[in-house]
Amino acid sequence: MSAPAKTRATLRHPQELAQAGFIAAAEREALERVAARYAIAITPTMADLVDGDDPDDPIARQFVPDERELDQTPQERDDPIGDHAHSPVEGIVHRYPDRVLLKLVHVCPVYCRFCFRREMVGPGQPTALDAATLDAALAYIAACPDIWEVVITGGDPLILSPRRLAEVVARLRRIDHVKVLRWHTRVPVVAPERISPALVEAIRTPDKATYVVLHANHPREFGLPARAACARLVDAGIVMLSQSVLLRGVNNDPATLGGLMRTFVENRIKPYYLHHGDLAPGTGHFRTGIAEGQALVRALRGHYSGLCQPTYVLDIPGGHGKAPLNPCDAEETGARDRWRVTDFRGNTHLYPPE
Repeated sequence: MSAPAKTRATLRHPQELAQAGFIAAAEREALERVAARYAIAITPTMADLVDGDDPDDPIARQFVPDERELDQTPQERDDPIGDHAHSPVEGIVHRYPDRVLLKLVHVCPVYCRFCFRREMVGPGQPTALDAATLDAALAYIAACPDIWEVVITGGDPLILSPRRLAEVVARLRRIDHVKVLRWHTRVPVVAPERISPALVEAIRTPDKATYVVLHANHPREFGLPARAACARLVDAGIVMLSQSVLLRGVNNDPATLGGLMRTFVENRIKPYYLHHGDLAPGTGHFRTGIAEGQALVRALRGHYSGLCQPTYVLDIPGGHGKAPLNPCDAEETGARDRWRVTDFRGNTHLYPPE
């Protein structure tokens, strides 16, 4: 990869990637085949963060297409976490009793090469729920009094205008049993200019708890504009949490993963989920083994603040929900009420002590 040229427009085609220096001209034909199946978008903010002198740059790896994306294993599936199995009406996923996903849009400002919804977003997909479909989705939420939380996702919902967002919030506010609105987004880091005062005001509501869960995978994603965008949300009283994906070649070493968690905390974002890579088509080159993930999470304990500890989770294929994968450092000894506990240095201790 040559040193990328500065760009002020989102890059969406292999020809543009070649012109900007992100791919070699010889790669273009193979990547046209990738682009025919999976969407490409790299915002100027992310393009500017790519280190052209590093052939393994972790920012480029997340967004620049790779011909290995056309290699699909038998275990991979178009709907790896089983959204369709739990979708009673279009736009809703009701997997857990007290919360639903409301998938407002099917587009994103960037397209991650490891996306678990890569078959559901981008070219050939509707950009957003139409009026009738949104009406039906909100009617479903209103008719289910056990729904306490609505997770607003997509695609990326914060790609919508403040006016559209405010309309959705106003309608959700009228549903008394919904107490929590949670927005899942990458916008504050990949398109921070969108986090305007008008957008912040649109999603903030005095009578529902509002959370923004930010997806980021490497500490370098937090440039000054991203930090300022997160500050605008937090300063407005919106609680921010994080979610990241464990990605080979991006964050699968203790120093990078720990640095990412510290960066979240420094920006007043509480680490929440570290996702094991899903079985999305063409993403095998990103996935680690579970044992490797557990070792990385164990390496954070004790060496990084308790504020920096995410929950390592697997979305069980087929729609069966999340299972925590964090390693357990306590085991029964066989004697009654006696446990063997491992500390962060790897030493074992009996509890209660002898």
